[in-house]
Amino acid sequence: MKKWEKTMYRPTRGQMTLFDQPIAFVGAKLSPDNRWVKMAALIPWDLLDSKYSEQFGRNKTGYPAKAARMALGSHIIKEKFGLSDEETVEHIKESPYLQWFIGLPAFTDKAPFDASTMTWFRKRLTPEMLEEVNAYIIGSKKKDDDEDSETGPNSEHGAVAGESEESKNKGTLILDATCAPADIKYPTDVALLSTAREKLEKMITELHGQTSQHKKPRTYKRIARKDYLRFARNRRPTTKAIRKAIRQQLGYVRRDLAIIETLLQSGLNLTEKSEEILHIIRTLYSQQEEMYREKKHQVEDRIVSIHQPWVRPIVRGKTNAPTEFGAKIAISMVDGYASVERLDWNAFNETSTLQESVERYHKEHGYYPERILADKIYRTRENLSFCRKHDIRMNGPKLGRPPKDKKAYRLQCLLEKSEAGERNAVEGKFGEGKRAYGLNRIFTRRQDTSETSIHLVFLVMNMEKRLRSVLLPILEAFENMISMLKIIKNRALIGA
Repeated sequence: MKKWEKTMYRPTRGQMTLFDQPIAFVGAKLSPDNRWVKMAALIPWDLLDSKYSEQFGRNKTGYPAKAARMALGSHIIKEKFGLSDEETVEHIKESPYLQWFIGLPAFTDKAPFDASTMTWFRKRLTPEMLEEVNAYIIGSKKKDDDEDSETGPNSEHGAVAGESEESKNKGTLILDATCAPADIKYPTDVALLSTAREKLEKMITELHGQTSQHKKPRTYKRIARKDYLRFARNRRPTTKAIRKAIRQQLGYVRRDLAIIETLLQSGLNLTEKSEEILHIIRTLYSQQEEMYREKKHQVEDRIVSIHQPWVRPIVRGKTNAPTEFGAKIAISMVDGYASVERLDWNAFNETSTLQESVERYHKEHGYYPERILADKIYRTRENLSFCRKHDIRMNGPKLGRPPKDKKAYRLQCLLEKSEAGERNAVEGKFGEGKRAYGLNRIFTRRQDTSETSIHLVFLVMNMEKRLRSVLLPILEAFENMISMLKIIKNRALIGA
């Protein structure tokens, strides 16, 4: 007798071969309780189709584009699991539920599209389109709403039937802002100039290859490379060493720009991509030369990445990241659902978004919020005056000295502490987006696709929130039923 025959464990004697069968899942059916089935029911696919189709012309020739459901569904899968484009396609190949979610009629073991197609999906899924889909998921819009209707929920006659325009304030609006850093190398002035110099050297080689001249213009690239590496190996460079390295690299870049200008005037041409990079390097050089000459570290529309020139430094003042490089996002939260109020690559003061957010809240709900929970920076005189005008209470202490009554002052401090705890919900939403959904580093390389990725993160988080709110009543009802059965069982045992 073998040792394992005396235990509860039994080893596998042989596995059924699936590779020789024509269909691996014969007679299998998808469960309607699966999360992807329920998630698909939350999305207005018809609305998405109508908006998505507007981007295509009336030309009927050529291969038809992929469906809008496939475009949005594949990116929801990507953001939910934090996958790359290639891994997203592999996950879709392996799961019948994911294939049903993106709209495939039957299960297949072949990829429904190439991984490179995900880039085209991101270009076509505009932020405006995602904001409208997000509004339906949140519940601020309904499928039968008509924006042009005079009696609709967004009309001047009020969103709630039977109520006047001056309806009573209801609800809580939470406001805050954060930065979504881009996936770029930490920028330094010397490194940026060295990168620009290397690209200019390649352009000179490209232009010289178009001529019959045997002598190539001298660029001193070996000496320039040695100068940069000598500085880069210095872990703690002094201010004098930094300025010397910047001066050296500025000289090399100036020489290369003059050589390229001479070659272009002789009738030679660069490719379209090289022309774009050359324009960026010219702007970068002028900015760096101005900062070096005037001994300053700030300049308007400062370029921190040659490949992503739209990325700007966002000063946050945090201990771990005093400055981040990416897009600044101002959001609003209502009942745990987040909406992007403003997304800009240039730094802006988030206090300017408060009044717009409140008016949008009034347009969607038909009444103003009862209170606003926001950071101290939002408490400007203009915003406080706006809140008093619309009978909105804003968290935080009142302007001026605290009350002399100790009891009233203690109650005021307790209220501030309680509302500060409620405001932490927006910080938790930022943490969820950055830890679980990749908001802490945007890997897309284009400006429009990066904005689409940011909106997709908030769309997926709202879908998860809606899905939890749908399942929670079912779980509570199930727990109540179990409790009632236990009570009935105990009463029966006592009676026996």
